[in-house]
Amino acid sequence: MKSLGENANAEPMLQNAEAATSAQNNRSKKRKTMKRTLTTLIAAAFVALGAPAFAGAIVITGAGATFPYPIYGKWAHAYNRLTGVKLNYQSIGSGGGIKQIKAGTVDFGASDAPLKPEELDKFGLAQFPMIMGGVCPVVNLKGIAANQLRLTPRVLADIFLGRIRKWNDPAIAAANPGARLPRRGITVVHRADGSGTTWIFTDYLSKVSPEWKKRVGVGKAVSWPVGVGGKGNEGVAAFVRRIRGAIGYVEYAYALQNRMATVRIQNRSGSFVAPAADSFQAAAAGADWERAPGFYMVLTDQPGEKSWPITGASFILMHKKQAKPSKAREILKFWDWCYRHGAQAALELNYVPMPEKVAQLAEAMWAEKIRGVNGERIWPAN
Repeated sequence: MKSLGENANAEPMLQNAEAATSAQNNRSKKRKTMKRTLTTLIAAAFVALGAPAFAGAIVITGAGATFPYPIYGKWAHAYNRLTGVKLNYQSIGSGGGIKQIKAGTVDFGASDAPLKPEELDKFGLAQFPMIMGGVCPVVNLKGIAANQLRLTPRVLADIFLGRIRKWNDPAIAAANPGARLPRRGITVVHRADGSGTTWIFTDYLSKVSPEWKKRVGVGKAVSWPVGVGGKGNEGVAAFVRRIRGAIGYVEYAYALQNRMATVRIQNRSGSFVAPAADSFQAAAAGADWERAPGFYMVLTDQPGEKSWPITGASFILMHKKQAKPSKAREILKFWDWCYRHGAQAALELNYVPMPEKVAQLAEAMWAEKIRGVNGERIWPAN
């Protein structure tokens, strides 16, 4: 089982640069852990969870999205100190988490790409949103600070389509008057694994670029026109930091903790907005979760002058029929604690906590749909 905090391996696909790719691979293998604040924090948290603070401690297993990995680590560490319950979470991407929960090899799956109601029913799954946040482009350009570079939706799509290949391209210069843009070539970095972060990002690109929608489309894994692949948010962040002229996309906490240069994106209202908790909240403000069947909700390209256009939610997947009701109850008690007591920790990492009303809707669903194999009620816990 993959340990949390382990450095992700990348699967390079750099065009016309096989020698450079090989060198990047070698450096990647030598670095087994990322030496930045984020990985150190989370690794320490989950190492602590390995210590038996309570006799006969319950161990909850989960797998999936890297998008919520930082906040799940922080919540798990705090909850372990209170209760002794441990969380063993594999940060392997949404695609892997969906596969594992469908196969029943983990107690819960985590995905940033919500499953549609018909797929939930097919596999006997229940789904509920746990946290919201933003996916943001990050760049490695000498002399370009965080949120200094401005990109329009069309330019962003054209970069990832491979149509724009130089940083001093006139289309980029038009949105950045007076900026000293380098003549350096652009290296696109994308996810190499099945990823909900990719699903959010490609959903956005499909909404703003008809060519992207036609040529590439939306998915947890897509056929990328150009670029090099990194595994997990960690892998993408590592590649962007190492390659001058690179652009990639990561969950905001990874950009923040790794001190990466994020960019401003023009939203539907025409405003160039920076990624931040308040712009994620602005995008999520109009979400009508009560009318979303199976909590299926997509938050990209939302209206609003302050809305960050690449906002998304991360979801938990559990089987409706639980062979071990007592274990399932402990899992739900953990998520209940996160809803009720995890907001401040989420805000500190620039996530958007779920509103109380959404938590109430989720827990009502638990009471109705998550039962023992004989139909016995699991929630409420008391």
